Amino acid sequence: MQTAQVGIMLTIYAWVVALMSLPFMLMTSQVERRKLLICLFVVFIASHVLSFLSWSFTVLVISRIGVAFAHAIFWSITASLAIRMAPAGKRAQALSLIATGTALAMVLGLPLGRIVGQYFGWRMTFFAIGIGALITLLCLIKLLPLLPSEHSGSLKSLPLLFRRPALMSIYLLTVVVVTAHYTAYSYIEPFVQNIAGFSANFATALLLLLGGSGIIGSVIFGKLGNQYASALVSTAIALLLVCLALLLPAANSEIHLGVLSIFWGIAMMIIGLGMQVKVLALAPDATDVAMALFSGIFNIGIGAGALVGNQVSLHWSMSMIGYVGAVPAFAALIWSIIIFRRWPVTLEEQTQ
Repeated sequence: MQTAQVGIMLTIYAWVVALMSLPFMLMTSQVERRKLLICLFVVFIASHVLSFLSWSFTVLVISRIGVAFAHAIFWSITASLAIRMAPAGKRAQALSLIATGTALAMVLGLPLGRIVGQYFGWRMTFFAIGIGALITLLCLIKLLPLLPSEHSGSLKSLPLLFRRPALMSIYLLTVVVVTAHYTAYSYIEPFVQNIAGFSANFATALLLLLGGSGIIGSVIFGKLGNQYASALVSTAIALLLVCLALLLPAANSEIHLGVLSIFWGIAMMIIGLGMQVKVLALAPDATDVAMALFSGIFNIGIGAGALVGNQVSLHWSMSMIGYVGAVPAFAALIWSIIIFRRWPVTLEEQTQ
């Protein structure tokens, strides 16, 4: 599959999530959460089986859309469920545990996926993901208690949320900073191989390092996020800006790229967690709807970044993806400083 096709498929996936997060959340707002999670896993597993069986690129894209449907709801409810089940004063830590799990999945999933794909073919990679999801589903059925829908919000919540300037400012910040990140991150592997001139194995190791570094960011946020979320996020955006601006200069050395990837991974984990903290704190009366909007907006940023990176690679030069990504990162930094000074809020200010 060509790099451009991968970028287009990523964009389609991200924008399906963006478009469907809110409608699906509203449709399922009254569904008991344990039952909803079980249904999501069934769709996720079935879609990966279809990916395994896909006989054309079109069918593969359709199967990924099925995964995107499950994704759209899953990430709309996961953070609020974690906050709801966490002990008082431990909300940031609960989010950081989810983020740590995500980082570990990135660290373990990439090499395992490459190994399975290299030795057994790319179809078996999708099949293995389906098997892993099936095991997770069985654990979920056995261990998760009933979780009635609470404070999920409804269609009537939307006008109220849209009239909250602090929340809308956080959404705008999210889409800009995610666009900045994914402009470069979506094409980091071909950048490392084609621009920096390093091996495919080094590109894989770099992605592992970037993803694994997110665990450090998660630990930092878990310890400091309750009190200093705003400062952490602005600092992390500044760090992201520096990493993007230095991507091309660092391409002359494996060590330089490795160090840059560590700070990049830390920055993005703190940014992602900080944005969720702000959204949950600003919408305690409609957490699921607010998080559905956040998930959709986040994925608009993913799709926009992948598309921008694609266009830069096709019509300019892949070597410029870091510099291009640094432009919205700079705008995000200025915007974060402005809005956090005007609306300082932490997660623990949320109604208990």
